[in-house]
Amino acid sequence: MGDNMKFDYYYGIEADQFSFYRVPRLLVKDARFRELSSDAKLLYGLMLDRMSLSMKNNWHDDENRAYIYYTMENIMEDLGCAKEKCAKVLAELDSKKGYGLIEKKRQGLGKPDIIYVMNFATIENNNKKEPVNTDNTTEVRKSNFKKFENQTSVSSEIKPQEVRESNLSINCTPCQGHF
Repeated sequence: MGDNMKFDYYYGIEADQFSFYRVPRLLVKDARFRELSSDAKLLYGLMLDRMSLSMKNNWHDDENRAYIYYTMENIMEDLGCAKEKCAKVLAELDSKKGYGLIEKKRQGLGKPDIIYVMNFATIENNNKKEPVNTDNTTEVRKSNFKKFENQTSVSSEIKPQEVRESNLSINCTPCQGHF
């Protein structure tokens, strides 16, 4: 790693070519999570990413709670860490030893644990879920969505239109690795 690598600049919208993992801003900004390590926050973001796969696979328990599978080996590979560090980061997130952002359920018989990724944006008070009282800099807020019935994504009045070739020209100086 002693060699200095030479990277190119981003031009235009090139940064949009990548996929990104999202770590919720609330985990970074909220005082309740200040002591949570950066690795634990990153792992929680990776787990949230896996939740979308669980939804597609319809991985729900008897109570309709979504869960994921994420083995220690996979976490170690994704975080680039050893087993001890992996166990420590999982313990930070765990409901028994840490912040309660995940809940693990053992299956036994060599099967991977079921992991419930908890919704940190709500807290339970007397069995009622309430939104967390956060400051204005967080992305979790009460929504003002109104419920409409018989909504469709396509209006019957809108007809498909032909897409024509654009006259847009892009002024980009060719450089190494582009085009």
